[in-house]
Amino acid sequence: MFEGFESNRIAVDGVEIAYVAAGAGEPLLMLHGFPQTKALWARIAPELVALGYRVICADLRGYGASDKPPARADLTNYSFRAMAADQLGLMKALGHERFHLAGHDRGARVAHRLALDHPAVVASVTLMDIVPTAGCWATCAARSLKAIGTGSSSLNPRPSRSE
Repeated sequence: MFEGFESNRIAVDGVEIAYVAAGAGEPLLMLHGFPQTKALWARIAPELVALGYRVICADLRGYGASDKPPARADLTNYSFRAMAADQLGLMKALGHERFHLAGHDRGARVAHRLALDHPAVVASVTLMDIVPTAGCWATCAARSLKAIGTGSSSLNPRPSRSE
């Protein structure tokens, strides 16, 4: 799996994020869904490398070979915002200041959060297999969304520096 890809872990704010990477060209970060890992992308990633992308497939915090820190009482360290910050830190550590982003399921929620919080770093974003967030909020009670694990942080504005 992932033949010809480098495999490593990088510490981002005290959490090690596992990834594989290969190729040259514009960077493309791929984020898996629940309950998968970066292995989700093993068949498509080489095809994207062949198309000329630098492909980075990462495990979200709490998944696969990435660290699994104990959850805080308020679960903020497992929020989409925290996971997005991990992935942004990974890409910056790899030297990518701007990149394409693709996410599936939970990874799509993380990608959406990253694009909202840091639009200048996202060259493009592809979100797969999620109900559009705005549609969820327009038709579902927030309590129902929380019960299924979607959480309210998907639409929250970026926090101010004082938060």
